[in-house]
Amino acid sequence: MSAPDTSIAAAVAERLHRSRAAATVLATTTGRQRTDALIGIAAALRSSASLIIDANRRDLAAGRETGLATGLLDRLLLDDARVEALAVAVEDIARLADPVGQSVRGQALPNGVRVDEIRVPFGVVGAIYEARPNVTVDIAALALKSGNAIVLRGGSAAAESNRAILAVLRDAVAAAGLPADAVQSVDDFGRQGGTELMRARGLVDVLVPRGSAHLIETVVTESLVPVIETGSGVVHIVLDASAREDWAVDIVNNAKVQRPSVCNAVETVLVHRDAAERLLPPVLDRLAESGVIIHGDETVQRLGRDVVPATDDDWATEYLSLDLAVRVVDDLDEAIAHIRRYSTGHTESIITSDQANAERFLAEVDSAVVMVNASTRFTDGGEFGFGAEVGISTQKLHARGPMGLAELTSTKWVVRGSGQSRG
Repeated sequence: MSAPDTSIAAAVAERLHRSRAAATVLATTTGRQRTDALIGIAAALRSSASLIIDANRRDLAAGRETGLATGLLDRLLLDDARVEALAVAVEDIARLADPVGQSVRGQALPNGVRVDEIRVPFGVVGAIYEARPNVTVDIAALALKSGNAIVLRGGSAAAESNRAILAVLRDAVAAAGLPADAVQSVDDFGRQGGTELMRARGLVDVLVPRGSAHLIETVVTESLVPVIETGSGVVHIVLDASAREDWAVDIVNNAKVQRPSVCNAVETVLVHRDAAERLLPPVLDRLAESGVIIHGDETVQRLGRDVVPATDDDWATEYLSLDLAVRVVDDLDEAIAHIRRYSTGHTESIITSDQANAERFLAEVDSAVVMVNASTRFTDGGEFGFGAEVGISTQKLHARGPMGLAELTSTKWVVRGSGQSRG
């Protein structure tokens, strides 16, 4: 491995110092100022849509030439509808309540001193992600609304898209009277830019990775900056013995097919043996109509058409494609045991008419999001009312599940006295 380029290290450090200065300015702004900046960003995204889409076409062409996976190409794609969706998401974030200064708890002590815990920005947030230009907008908007400066490392696959979006964001922020350096990128420094971002303890307050399991593991293990870990999604749906057929068919198909390249798409379906003969034929037929390739055990192979024999690797695979692993289990105990072994702790759902089994599933399954009778595709910041999301945290410290504005804040204690001294 070649030695780090000291000139790049110095340049990244200088840029991060500017981010720190911008964060100091943001900490003194009002919620109205930050909201106005977001409204300006939404308008700028719409007026610059053709420029952004042209840049994205260059990334897509390069991705196809280099053999980028179909799922990543889908995540990379920006068209008129997706740019408009980004603008709408920014407007949704703008309308949310300002988290900065919100009281978490507080009380007046017997001696008259008042103590209050309030939300404050982290300061400088770093984000490392790949082939997801929408993340550039989502994270920047959430960071600005919560009073944080953001430093982005979006990867080479989306380099042209991110460069165009970054220019739009910085111009809009400056036009709103806020420091343009509140939104910065280290993409122009290549791989070393990401490395320096991970080493920038003291300049960057927290780092959020989004992407493949390999990328996330690299950031978690190599970063000196505190990391909020977002996870890959080996997501499960359990079809209980009492599951309604129409719900099972519609929910499984939606969770797999609506957008298979994202982390909340279902990857494994577990079917109670008592319901296999009843549920598997209609569920598998609907999936086949949608072009899904089923990787199944012996019972699934018997009840379905053109089923690929499942291997142990299938149960641990995040396909991000129109592939689905299906297994028949003897009971809910076996389903929960399977989830404990193979889940990445993202999202799990059970389809059931048995209230006791529903409550047991919710209590015993230890994932960031657990559901009853709903598609796993609902695990999303926008669907949860956050406007957008920083990512889906699968860790247990600070944040868990979809991360919105509150998850981009820390707290501090404010103490107000009137001359008291401790005895």
